[in-house]
Amino acid sequence: MTELFAAIDELQPGMVALLGIPYDAGASFMAGQAQAPARIREGLYSDSTNLSAENGIDLGTHPGWRDLGDLAIPSDGTAFAAIEDVLGQLLDRDVCAAILGGDHSITYPILRAYAEGYSQLSILQLDAHADLYDEFNGKRFTHASPFARIMEEGLVAQLVQIGIRTLTPHQRAQAEKYGVEVIEMREWESGDGIELGEYVYLSLDLDVLDPAFAPGVSHHEPGGMSTREIISIIQGLKGTLVGADIVEYNPERDVVGITAMAAAKLAKEVVALMLAT
Repeated sequence: MTELFAAIDELQPGMVALLGIPYDAGASFMAGQAQAPARIREGLYSDSTNLSAENGIDLGTHPGWRDLGDLAIPSDGTAFAAIEDVLGQLLDRDVCAAILGGDHSITYPILRAYAEGYSQLSILQLDAHADLYDEFNGKRFTHASPFARIMEEGLVAQLVQIGIRTLTPHQRAQAEKYGVEVIEMREWESGDGIELGEYVYLSLDLDVLDPAFAPGVSHHEPGGMSTREIISIIQGLKGTLVGADIVEYNPERDVVGITAMAAAKLAKEVVALMLAT
């Protein structure tokens, strides 16, 4: 942890930090997401590809970003506090964060930190699941409930969800209660305009992708998006992207690294977009 904070102290305002959060204690059906950051990095730095993004930025030579490695997750039940603390330190330095999860529960402490610096933040959530359960299996802090916690605390001004295809009656009620804008997958048309505020946080659950494109997730939900559709959404974002997480990759279910490479590609495009804006 000391080494990580020393690396943060070397960052300059306006830079982008890539940070792994290897946490899967919030998973319900199947754990394994804690292995994800290391596997995504293998794809990102693989000799089978390069670090050039589609907007022309080459992360291999661009001085505006740093890979900080992984946050050491405490084993004493204070993981969320540690996540919120490290994000707070990044934001205090005016550094944007691109997070490699981890299960989706980590988005809650991340957004607690972001709420301190951005009072009118918009979240764009790309996901097969709404993650709005008030509680799941008797627990309130799981990967099925981060956005319920975020919205009930008023941490953001807007939450837009795209790709949803598992809404239960309870989650529909939760979405209405908190004013969540839900675009279900059955309603989505590629190229639809997405109205967001000036500052945007992207939360990208890899199960938004159809399992054909991302088999390495715990919850397979057929009927999802293609990798190209997700890239197009990222590239078409309006406003300033100030933070992002890529979550729910589970290497234990991956097939020959297909999902790792998809996650690496998306991470590259996200960092490049942050550097361009």
